[in-house]
Amino acid sequence: MNHVGEQFNDPRLHLLDRRRFMDHSATALGAIALANLLGLDGLLAGQASVIDPARPYAPRLPHFPARAKNVVMIFCAGAVSQLETWDYKPELIQYDGKPLEGGPAVTFQGPAGNLARPQYAFRPRGQTGKWVSDLIPHLAELTDDISFIHSLTSKSNTHGPAENFLSTGFVLDGFPSIGSWVTYALGSENQDLPAYVAIPDPRGVPQAGSNNWGCGFLPATFQGTAISSKDPVRHLVAPGVPLDADRAARSMLQQMNQRHLDQHSGDAKLAARIASYELAARMQLSVPEISDLSTEPAHVLKLYGADDTSNPDKAAFARNCILARRLIEKGVRFVQLFNGAYASGGKLNWDGHNALKEQYDIHGNILDQPAAALIRDLRQRGLLQDTLVVWCTEFGRMPMFQKGAQGRDHNPDGFTCWLTGAGVKPGVSHGVTDELGRKAVQDIHPLYDLSATILHLLGLDHERLTFEHNGIQRRLTNVDGHVIQEVVV
Repeated sequence: MNHVGEQFNDPRLHLLDRRRFMDHSATALGAIALANLLGLDGLLAGQASVIDPARPYAPRLPHFPARAKNVVMIFCAGAVSQLETWDYKPELIQYDGKPLEGGPAVTFQGPAGNLARPQYAFRPRGQTGKWVSDLIPHLAELTDDISFIHSLTSKSNTHGPAENFLSTGFVLDGFPSIGSWVTYALGSENQDLPAYVAIPDPRGVPQAGSNNWGCGFLPATFQGTAISSKDPVRHLVAPGVPLDADRAARSMLQQMNQRHLDQHSGDAKLAARIASYELAARMQLSVPEISDLSTEPAHVLKLYGADDTSNPDKAAFARNCILARRLIEKGVRFVQLFNGAYASGGKLNWDGHNALKEQYDIHGNILDQPAAALIRDLRQRGLLQDTLVVWCTEFGRMPMFQKGAQGRDHNPDGFTCWLTGAGVKPGVSHGVTDELGRKAVQDIHPLYDLSATILHLLGLDHERLTFEHNGIQRRLTNVDGHVIQEVVV
């Protein structure tokens, strides 16, 4: 008898009891109903806001209160040397011309040479006294407003995959870029312009090309739109058609599209297609206006260096920086501004293998004044309080020169990127590389952490911002990533 009683007290047999079975069933049904209600309200963890296919860029709420509303990402393609810019290593001066004991005999491109001192003088800047290179004197003046992250690492030492990793979180092609994730989550405050604009360098596109602003498996409407001051969107004006007639035709077409959509209500693909056509029509008016820099006063052109007739490449990049500011003014959510284009030998980008000093003299002059002016201009217009500015590059450089050359090889094990603007703690230098600047040794951060921090400042939890693709809940930070709390307010 006792044995039988023990059996019925076994919790594994509770479901055999009719009363308990009915009790558990009622609880389960209640949980299912609650989950359904939360899902309809978009309150489940990891669930994205419902996107209206007819208004894909409509503003959407972040996961939590955001410190930043917009982003400008200045992407220096070709891998800027941290040792010539932001990460001062005086020990390199002491050991200049000597071999690195225990160092690699061969690096990415071939045999390693001797250690090489920084190719530019460093000096303390601002109230913080941080040592920054003379290569970038205008940006150096902003040091007190910047949060530097000196201990970033990448998964690749090859430009294309490393650009992919920085922009998408994966070294392979086919994954959404950070701008696509952001606009998928938040939409835009301007319905007449793309939510996400990529501005290629006037000299060309980076090595990974449009992968840097691609939408991957996210809906196509969230792909970045490539616009620059040199190459605005093409074919916006109907050839040979008067403006009034073109507007009348578009108005009639809009009515026909709406009637067709009403007859096929619930067809999300049709609604999205019509929305894309209507955006293209609105861009016929908005893009020429925003791309027309002739309305900028002379003092603004001078501030950026857009009037520099002695350096056409600098002037062209300066015009791109002005375009970036104008886009932010109009409420465009994410602007990706490229400095450097793909070319072998570092002639058009920061890939300083052979004659680093000679190459950086050119690239530093193109970048410095326009990029610094962009930050100053955003601030004086009151835009920087809502705009996050990110300066980044795909990896860094080795402390030694390559054998037989006057340049540094690829280094994914320790390099610098920085943030300034909305939500950023000013005057911070976080993370440390070793005394020669070869490897991150303190507060080491994979690039996932930089992405998580950018999303965090926009009010987005990188673990909740997901999209199901091929049965996997994908996200920008893959299965990694931590917010770098030391650089946020």
